[in-house]
Amino acid sequence: MNTATVDPILVQATRGGIVESFHRGALAVVDADGALVLSMGDIERPIFPRSAIKLLQALPLVASGAADALALTDEELALACASHSGEEAHARTAAGMLAKAGVDVSVLECGTHWPYNEEAQRELARRGEAPSALHNNCSGKHSGFVCLACRMHGAGKGAEGGAASLRGFLSGYVRPEHPVMREVSAALQAATGWDLTKSARGIDGCSIPTHAVPLKNLALAFARVATGQGLSPEHARAATRLRRAAARAPFFTSGSGKFDARVLEHFGERVYCKVGAEGVHCAAVPELGLGIAIKMDDGNNSRACEVVLAALLQRLLPASDADTGFLAGLSDQPLRNRKDIEVGRLQAAAALRTA
Repeated sequence: MNTATVDPILVQATRGGIVESFHRGALAVVDADGALVLSMGDIERPIFPRSAIKLLQALPLVASGAADALALTDEELALACASHSGEEAHARTAAGMLAKAGVDVSVLECGTHWPYNEEAQRELARRGEAPSALHNNCSGKHSGFVCLACRMHGAGKGAEGGAASLRGFLSGYVRPEHPVMREVSAALQAATGWDLTKSARGIDGCSIPTHAVPLKNLALAFARVATGQGLSPEHARAATRLRRAAARAPFFTSGSGKFDARVLEHFGERVYCKVGAEGVHCAAVPELGLGIAIKMDDGNNSRACEVVLAALLQRLLPASDADTGFLAGLSDQPLRNRKDIEVGRLQAAAALRTA
């Protein structure tokens, strides 16, 4: 953060009538022309968007024709944009994507971890099974990369090409110089309008490159996702298809009880949203032609950036009573102890509600 800039308090936790803790952050709401509708905090500082931009990373999967060639379903396309919780249906769907491409889990380079969903963890343990890369929260995204690679290699389903040659092409697909990652990075640069060579590049949790991009440019990218304006025709069509897939299959964007799935299930195509690690959240609001990008300074996700996004949607969307009640329950939440006694509140701060 610029030492001359202190981001505002966006979320606070109260207990006993006083503020017990708070979370600072920054946000940008932008239209497809790049005009700022609302901003708070430092929106010029490049930040790593992490998993919040998985839809942007999936644009080449659809624009290349790979999704059509492999007849990917809404569930599979939603999973390609997901940070999922490793439930059985998630792992099975990722495996199905790989099977359509003629490969298996052994080609995935995202790494392995236990499912985030506790019931899924217990079920694996009960069966005496270890998790695989299919349970990695990024396995859908990586399966999408593999499908794109097969298209690029010319060895998609029904195409000619040796298995050994394909595996050789797939090896190292997570590296910045691989043709798949070059295509993904080009899509990100085109959508954000940000020269990726100007900023830091790191390695994401799933081993692909992550590029630092300012919040205002991330918000612009999601305004373009919302409208298609400023994207190539192929990417505009891809963005619409991916948004619709997420709306039709919200469970596959995250998992049981997750914020993104709940918002998509409630609003359908009216809102697309995606959380990323370290307190990042991005959203597209097609009916308003707006994009939203949020970064919490302390890297907090469910306790902070979700509250901010819910409060922003409350302010921006023309809402029915059902919408109002739904969003109010996300932007002002009771905090309960282990005896289910309400002990405080987690709320959008006054600065956010009145900005």
